[in-house]
Amino acid sequence: MIQVLTFYLFASIMIAAGAFTILARNPVHSVLWLIVAFFNAAGLMVLAGAEFIAMLLVIVYVGAVAVLFLFVVMMLDIDFAELRAGFIKNFPLGLAVAVVLLAEIVLGMGAYRAGALELGTPDGSGAAPAGASNIEAIGALLYSKYLFLFEAAGIILLVAMVGAIVLTHRQRGGVRGQNIAQQIARRPEEAVVNTQPEVGKGVSL
Repeated sequence: MIQVLTFYLFASIMIAAGAFTILARNPVHSVLWLIVAFFNAAGLMVLAGAEFIAMLLVIVYVGAVAVLFLFVVMMLDIDFAELRAGFIKNFPLGLAVAVVLLAEIVLGMGAYRAGALELGTPDGSGAAPAGASNIEAIGALLYSKYLFLFEAAGIILLVAMVGAIVLTHRQRGGVRGQNIAQQIARRPEEAVVNTQPEVGKGVSL
C-alpha cells in the first residue's frame, strides 16, 4: 500500500512540476520546477528498482544539466516583452509541431495496441549475475560485452572536451590570453593590498 501511495505522490508532483515548467513566466522558476520534476522522476525510478537510473537523474540532470540551465538563464538579460512578441510570432509554427507530435503519439499508441514487434528471443548473454544489484549487472555488462564500445564513447567525449578547450584558448583579436606561468609566479604581496580607510571615505582604487 505504501508503494502505491508513494508512486502516486511522486507521479502527481512530477506532472505538476512539468506543467509549471512550461507555464511559469519567469525562466528561472521554470528551471527550478524542472529540477523538482527530475527529483520526483528519480523517486519513481527507485520505486521501479532502477536505482542506477535514479542516480543518473540526480547527478547528471539535476547536478549538471539543470544547474547549468539555471546559471545561463540567471546570467542572461532577458527582455520579457521581446520574449512574448517572439512567442506570438512563432505560435503557428509551434502549433504545427505540437499537432505533428500529437499525431505521432496517437499513431504509436495505435501500433502498440495492434501488437508488439517481434524482436527475437534473447540468448541470455546479457542476463544479470545471480544475486547482483542493477549497478553491478550494468557494470559487468559494460566492462565485458560492451567494453570496446564503452571505451570508444569515452574517447569521443575526450576528443570533444579537448576540442572545446582548444577552441576556447585560440588566439582572438581583442581577447587577452591567459599566462599560466605568470599567475603561478605571482606573490601574495602583489595580489593583496591592506588598506585602512577612514570612516565614510570609502576605498580609492
